[in-house]
Amino acid sequence: MRAAEIADLVGGSLQGDPDRDLVSGADLSVATASELAFVESRDREEAVASEAGCLLVVEGFEPIEGRTLIRVAAPRNAFAKALARLRPVGRPHPGIHPSAVVDPAARLGEEVSVGPLAVIEAGAVVGDRTAVGASCFLAKGVEIGPESFLHAGVRIYSGTSIGARAVLHSGCVLGSDGFGFVFEGESYQKFPQIGRLEIGDDAEIGANTTIDRGALGATTLGDGVKLDNLVHIGHNCSIGKHVVIAAQTGLAGGVVIEDYAVIGGQVGMGDKARVGKQAVVGSGAGILSSQQVRGGVTYWGTPARPYREHLRGLARIEKLPEALAEIKRLRQRIERLEQDS
Repeated sequence: MRAAEIADLVGGSLQGDPDRDLVSGADLSVATASELAFVESRDREEAVASEAGCLLVVEGFEPIEGRTLIRVAAPRNAFAKALARLRPVGRPHPGIHPSAVVDPAARLGEEVSVGPLAVIEAGAVVGDRTAVGASCFLAKGVEIGPESFLHAGVRIYSGTSIGARAVLHSGCVLGSDGFGFVFEGESYQKFPQIGRLEIGDDAEIGANTTIDRGALGATTLGDGVKLDNLVHIGHNCSIGKHVVIAAQTGLAGGVVIEDYAVIGGQVGMGDKARVGKQAVVGSGAGILSSQQVRGGVTYWGTPARPYREHLRGLARIEKLPEALAEIKRLRQRIERLEQDS
């Protein structure tokens, strides 16, 4: 792909050789003359040292003699867009592998591919140009939108619907029973899990992530939700549009996360907690049951508190040894005074 074509694609301003041929992209430190790289700051030292054939740089970046530059507002974003064109994700050819089991009552759209040992049960619907990987399982009545990509080993239970352009990574389990039990007599009895799981368009679900169906009603994820590996979403949670959740985070039942919230890794949320729109929850934070996290605010710690309040708490903890030593000195002084009286 020519540098001029990349500049047009990302809406950037080109300086240098418009015919520079680029075949891929790489990190700035290892990129070669046939690769694209990006520079997010105005620091020229790394850029000059790089052997990249073309650099995506911030607007106002000073020219480098003999180098091809494309100036854009957000180099990382532009790089992602260009790399998607340079190195498109390979998709399998349409068709059903001979070892796959597809029920005649399933409905497959045009140009669908089904990999080896995949199972698609009766009533399942798979949209046009969707790829179902090896050993995937789609239960009765599952609905998958067009142009989705299911990597090998995805498991989807009945009562699950997923929108267009979903990316589901290996090992994720969608629509399984929630953790619902009632205590009766001397043992726990299962509370029926008869709800649904509804996921919007453009979702990406990481490897070995699990999302429970609603016990009654539905667990819902809005458009553009991105979940990392090893995330757990409990029954009847409601996740808004374009929410991002990092790895090893767990949500108990009934949690509500509003649009554009960002949740760090290893966060735990108790049942019926609520996270407001555009809130940020830092890695390792703990949100208690029914706790409210205000929208547009960054929270940290356990129990989660606004970030500045969390830092003040840490500062107080740092002062505890000094405070304890002072208390000890005061006690000793009081004891001496009592002995002298």
